[in-house]
Formats: sequence, C-alpha cells, structure tokens
Amino acid sequence: MTKPTTHNLVQGSPEWLAYRAQHDNASDAPAMMGCSAYKTRSELLHERHTGLTPDVDAGTQRRFDDGHRFEALARPLAEAIIGDDLYPVVLSLGRLSASYDGLTMAGDVGFEHKSLNAELRSAFADMATLAPEFRDSAANRSLPLMYRVQMEQQLMIAQASRILFMASKWDGDTLVEESHCWYTPDAELRAQILAGWAQFHEDLADYVPTLAVVEAVGHTPQTLPALRIEVTGMVTASNLSDYKAHALAVFAGINRELTTDQQFADADKVVKWCGDVEVRLAAAKQHALSQTESIDALFRTIDDISAEARRVRLELDKLVKARKEAVRGEIVAEGVAALRAHIEALNTQLGLAYIARVAADFGGAVRGLRTVASQKNAVDTELARAKIEADAMAGRIQANLAQLHAAADLDFLFTDTARLVLLIHDDLAVVILARMTEYRRKEAVRIENAAARVEDAAARIKAQAEQHADAAARAAAAIAQAAAAPPAAARSAAPADAPVDALAGPESESESESVLTLGQLNARIGHGFSMSAEFLRALGFEPAERDKKRPNAVLYREHQFVAILSALVEHFAHLARDLQTA
Repeated sequence: MTKPTTHNLVQGSPEWLAYRAQHDNASDAPAMMGCSAYKTRSELLHERHTGLTPDVDAGTQRRFDDGHRFEALARPLAEAIIGDDLYPVVLSLGRLSASYDGLTMAGDVGFEHKSLNAELRSAFADMATLAPEFRDSAANRSLPLMYRVQMEQQLMIAQASRILFMASKWDGDTLVEESHCWYTPDAELRAQILAGWAQFHEDLADYVPTLAVVEAVGHTPQTLPALRIEVTGMVTASNLSDYKAHALAVFAGINRELTTDQQFADADKVVKWCGDVEVRLAAAKQHALSQTESIDALFRTIDDISAEARRVRLELDKLVKARKEAVRGEIVAEGVAALRAHIEALNTQLGLAYIARVAADFGGAVRGLRTVASQKNAVDTELARAKIEADAMAGRIQANLAQLHAAADLDFLFTDTARLVLLIHDDLAVVILARMTEYRRKEAVRIENAAARVEDAAARIKAQAEQHADAAARAAAAIAQAAAAPPAAARSAAPADAPVDALAGPESESESESVLTLGQLNARIGHGFSMSAEFLRALGFEPAERDKKRPNAVLYREHQFVAILSALVEHFAHLARDLQTA
C-alpha cells in the first residue's frame, strides 16, 4: 500500500497556499461535494480555475484565529482521551491532501477540532441519548455531512483507523463546554468522495469563468422632479404638464427584459419605487384638494400619472414573478439536458443504451432559492452528483459485461443481459453461478438419460443377436435334418439312380414336379421361421410360377428347397459372425 507523504508547511504561508492550489484538500472536499456551509461548489471551481481566493475580512480572520487558538487549547484534552501525543501535520496521497489538527506518531489515530455551535451541540445531544456501545457508530450518521466528508478524506490519506472529533467553547483560556465522539471509516462515503473529485476535475477542465457573483442591489429609474402645485381658487402655478411628460418617458424606459440577478433586483426596486410615486401623487392631490374644491384639469393629470405608475408597477411585478419562474425553469432544463447528454455519451461507450435514467432532483435543488446564482450552483452541484452516479453505474455495467463475456460459450443462458448488467457485481456472480450450475445439472441428466438409452439399445441389440443366433442354429439344424432325409415327394419324383445335382438344378425341372408355396416352405423349416418372397429373392431364388387361382401367391419347385436350405445356412453363418464381431 502506498504511504502518504509528509509536508513541513506552515498554515497561511506562501508555500502552504501554493501547495493547496495544486492538491485536492480535505477542507475543500465539503464544497466539492456541495455540502459546505461556507463555500459553494461553483465558487470552488472558480477559485481553482482562476487561482483567486476571496479576501479575508477582519471578522473572518478573527474567527480563524479563534479556531486555531481553541484547537491548541483543546489538544491536551484530546491527548488525554487518546492516550498518546498528537502532532499537527500536512499529508498527501497523490493529489489528495489533508491538514491534521493532530495525528499520533504511529499515524493510526487523528484529531479534528471545531468550535462548538448550535448544530454540533444538537448532534452531540442526539448521540447522548444512545447507549454507549452505539455512540461511536452514531457519529458517522449524526455529525453534519460537511465534517464527515473532511474526516473521511483525512482517514483515507493517513490510512488511520479513527479520528477523535471534538468541539469546544472557551472563555479566554477557560473551558466553557466540550463534547467529543469517534469517527470511523465509511467505505461508501469514501467512494463518493473519490468519484466526486474525479467529476470535479472533469468539470474544471470545461469550466468557463464568469463575472464574480455579488449580491444584486436594485436601482430605481431616474428620480422624477419634485412636483410643485400652488392653488388659490385656481391653479396659479404648476409644472404638471412637464412632470407628466417626463414621468411617462421614465415609465416607458423601464427595463422589462429580466435575466440576471441585477435585473431582477432592479425590477424589484422599481416596483417599490412606482408604489412610492403613487403615494406621492395621491398626497399632492390631497394637498391640492385642501386648497380648492374643484380643479378638474389638475386632478385628471394627477390621476393619469398615478394610473400609469400603478399600471407599470403591476405589470413589472407580474413580469418579475413570471421571469423568475421562467429563468428557474431554464436553469433546471439545462441541468436535465446536460445529464441526458452525459448518459447518452456513456451508453455510446457501452455500445447499448443500458443506462435508462439516473435519478436527479433538479427541481428540488432550486426550491426555496431566490437568486439566479444560487439556483445555478444548486443545479450544477446536483448535476455533478448525478454524473458521478451515472459514471459509477457505467463502470459497474462495464465490469458486469466483462463477467458475462467470460461465459460467452453459454450466452444463451443470459438473454436478459440488459437487466443483468444493472446488478451489483456480487449479485451478478451469484446469478451466473446459479444458471450455469442448473444448466450443467440438466446436461448431466440429459447425458445420463442418453447413456441409459444407449445401454438399453445395446441390450436390445444383444438380445436380438442372441435370438438371431438361436434362430440360425435352429434353421441350420432343420436344414441338416431336411438334407439328411429328403421328402417323400422328392424321392418319388426322382429315379433311384438320379445324380444329386439333378435335384438342385433347373435342368431337373419338369411339368410333373410338385410346387411349394411360401407357407409350405416355412412350415418345412419349422421352429416358427418365416421367409418372404423378397427375402428369397435377396438369396437369389426367383419364384418358379404364380398360383393361377391366387395371382399374388408365388410358387417354388420342389428341387429348389435344398438349395434354399443351403443358402439359409450360409446366410445365418455370416449373420452370426457379424453379430459376434459387433
């Protein structure tokens, strides 16, 4: 395992600042993950791209100084709890870096200190309600995420087993309040941090800096001149006509195109300003009424200006609300489109649209946020989170595809690949093993059944061979018996001194020679033996004639019988030899 590198740096020094600019620091990890209370992810991207950091005002510097002082005061308390000395140190592991409030010489236990605040006090109170044996594990859930992210990166770099997290409050050098708990490694959070930094650097490579975000302060249009009206029984002096022309020109020049935070702030200010104009006109009218009862021209003019101010106010107020919602929708739509494009690119790399969607709540991310800048930051942070999840899903799919490819010779078992690749790796391994095991079991059964069928067939063939051999033996015995004692008909048909060949050849045929049917031939052989005309033709014996009464019945000459017996003996002898060889 690679060991971390130790850096001898003084916090706040130019060397320390230069070092931080080149590393992914644990103190920046919460901002990278979008869970920091002090810096947004967009602000961190801007800082890392430009190298510019905000100036530290006096209040912030005082808070930093107090934090360092409280940390030094609390370190002896931590050493007493840990039972070992602690040393402030800066470590790096590749590009990852962390500054430790304290680390043991063995590097197995760390110390992180924060100033006690209401949020931490509430977290410690929640943990205090649990039984002692559950408090340590509760720290990984109860502490605010921004602190857990920082400590998880610290544990990862130092390869330590735990960190003592302490929050304290001091009055000078006197301890007022202190709480502590143990934080232990969280593998899931660690994986999220690593994926988060990878996505952060992808976004940093494509980052385009924008103007520094400042709080938008609205401005009213050009101030209208003071309205002067003097009346006695009539209007004696008034610049009302000029006032009206000027006011209407100002109203017409008010911007209705709203996109930026500055424009929204200006519009909000103008809405209030128009209301003030209405109030002042009403007051001027009332002042005039106190001087005369009826000056129609004066009142009509004032009413016209007041009505226009009211109309512009209402119009702009509605436009502000409508455009704010529209801009919010545009920002959300940009996030949705960017995530969709990212997923499409991943599916292109995978070769098939395995990733259907990744859950991302862009609408929920901007809920309650008033400024365009905060909404964009929230959407960008949610987009980064969703991209990280999509990348992790793509990596899991790629690994699963490789696992399925290893079983390519049995790919017919995994026709539901699109579903299988979404499983976690271990679950897929179980599915593959189960299906292959079942397939092999079925194959073993099939082979066993086939072997049984072959064995049965061999037994049947053996039985048939034995039957044929037995039949051949019986036929041979019958033939030998028949050959030793020819039938009476054959003896009476041939002269006593007739040569033997005359009984077998066609030369001895005569019209008076008796004929035999197939049934008679089979009956002579006996033992249930049966021959057909086709079988005798295969042995070389054609019928001598056909029965006139039964045209389909064939007849053989008496002299053919002995020749048929001889042919049968030779046939069965060959058959027996073939069966014995098989």
